[in-house]
Amino acid sequence: MERQIMEQVALDRTLKRIAHEILERNKSTDNLILVGIKTRGIYLAQRLALKIKEIEGVDIPLESLDITFYRDDLSQKQAEPRIKSINFSQSLTNKRCVIVDDVLYTGRTVRAAMDALMMHDRPANIQLAVLVDRGHRELPIRPDYIGKNIPTARSERVEVRLTEVDQDERVVIVN
Repeated sequence: MERQIMEQVALDRTLKRIAHEILERNKSTDNLILVGIKTRGIYLAQRLALKIKEIEGVDIPLESLDITFYRDDLSQKQAEPRIKSINFSQSLTNKRCVIVDDVLYTGRTVRAAMDALMMHDRPANIQLAVLVDRGHRELPIRPDYIGKNIPTARSERVEVRLTEVDQDERVVIVN
């Protein structure tokens, strides 16, 4: 059983608001980079970059990040994880990095993303943009930009469905 929380129009409107908030907080697009967490965070980061370009007329650099190897539950997820090196197309040192992800839950994915960034470069600061914050944090991580707060039970799942991956465009809670 699933309950729809956001449809395509609401999702688009939310991303536009987040783009405005990112611009307002950072005052300038200089040294600003969006880093999307694989998989849906990458597509959300691309959409945010397009929104920022519509607003400011500036292309924001994008990077993608696969945090699999940096997870603290790696041994529980896979018997033999595939190790992929992180190859950013540019240095993130002294840049303002906005990590973008679809759903913030325990905070472990974001912690792994920060570990990966810090292991390879030294950003000036790291900010976090999430489409959905569902609560139940296990780590002291708080997003800077939130599309929607959705209180959930631990037994529920929040699914962000994007056309690029799911051929669907909405956010649902699945029991």
